[in-house]
Amino acid sequence: MRCTLEELWRHTQQPELHERWDARFSSIRYLPRGEGEAQRFVYTTRIGFGLAIEGSGATRERTGPDGVRVSALQFQSPQKLSLIRSGAGFWRYEPGERPGELRFLTRYTYSTRFGVVGRLLDRFVFRPLMGWATAWSFDRLRLWLEKGWPPELTLRLALVHAVTVALLSGLWLYEGLVPKLLLPSPEELRLLHGLGFGPEAARASLAALGVGEAALGAALLLGRSAGLLCWQGVLLAVLAAGALVSRPEQLAEPFNALTLTLPMLGLTAVALLARPFAPRAGRCRRRPSAAGAAQGRSDTDSSSRSLDGTDASINER
Repeated sequence: MRCTLEELWRHTQQPELHERWDARFSSIRYLPRGEGEAQRFVYTTRIGFGLAIEGSGATRERTGPDGVRVSALQFQSPQKLSLIRSGAGFWRYEPGERPGELRFLTRYTYSTRFGVVGRLLDRFVFRPLMGWATAWSFDRLRLWLEKGWPPELTLRLALVHAVTVALLSGLWLYEGLVPKLLLPSPEELRLLHGLGFGPEAARASLAALGVGEAALGAALLLGRSAGLLCWQGVLLAVLAAGALVSRPEQLAEPFNALTLTLPMLGLTAVALLARPFAPRAGRCRRRPSAAGAAQGRSDTDSSSRSLDGTDASINER
């Protein structure tokens, strides 16, 4: 991240700022503490349908001789609804490779409830989701610190980008599967006949086009790259031009190639405009190097030792 250590520390250590960018928490509140005590806190995560997970924890900080700062924490939730029983982790703040840059790292581990079912749910659903949410939130924080874009704004633009890409993907999938593969449209076949295709060639070409369009829809949903968005926009224009050249009289009809292509091009433009403002988990490194992993294990172990004797089970009085 390109910011000062003081800015990064403040945005990650002040609860009212932290809860604005971290998608994993709905609210975080520090509790009063005495001199030399660990900072205790309570947190809430709303999971929808009127349900919320509540937990508590404690955190300490230390600064190394090389200027590296570490915030170690332990956390737990006594709530039976929570998959996480207890855990520990750290945030590590260290200088980057270039002047003016910082590297912000995290590592955490936890134990789960519900036995084998809980471990399977964690491995295949919860842990990947939490890993993605952590990386997405870190990029959201980066955009706030580097660009000055508030987290509330980047969340809205991320939703705009996701919805427009999902709509484009759905339209491509529908156009590829329904009128070309599952129920070959007589109108689509007439368009190909108008371009000089024979009956058998038209059917084969229509099926091939359907496979390509469905594959493009799936790729848009999975990839969502700017290049893919641009190329599908070009393809839209080419397909619409071919349809209009083949049968220009369709322009007099209420539903034609133009009435479908123009809205899809509009969605493409919106997706491309919103994309730079949308946080992306892919901008964060999810797999540490061997040295980084070893350091991470050391810091995680240190976080557990540094908070030993601190009661992480906090009840509000």
